[in-house]
Amino acid sequence: MARPNKTTLIQAAAHARQFAVAPYSKFLVGAALLTRQGEIITGANVESASYGLTCCAERVALFKALTAGAKDFVAIAVVTRLAGGAMPCGACRQLLAEYAPQAKVYVADSAALKRIREFRVITLLPGAFDGSALR
Repeated sequence: MARPNKTTLIQAAAHARQFAVAPYSKFLVGAALLTRQGEIITGANVESASYGLTCCAERVALFKALTAGAKDFVAIAVVTRLAGGAMPCGACRQLLAEYAPQAKVYVADSAALKRIREFRVITLLPGAFDGSALR
């Protein structure tokens, strides 16, 4: 089986977006995380009335993957309805820097899935705290 490409990953994130729980903002976000082994783990944002408890799609996908034993992530796709797509927030960037520092980040607008912007985690959060001082 061929390894999923960025188009496949964007499509998986777009599908995951359908399961977002965003009753307050109505801002639906889907994410799809790709392991080196070719497994795709998806997530969607989940809101709370206490906004600080809201969790982004990227973190939902990452937490699902990590708690299922997955690791060695090579890419993540993020899809929402926003011109150019939405970039991961600071909290998501920090977690990606810790658990997927070499990963590619693909973002797309759900209304224009073929227009994919590409970044690398390391360029989104240069000098990230990696916890090495704690080891």
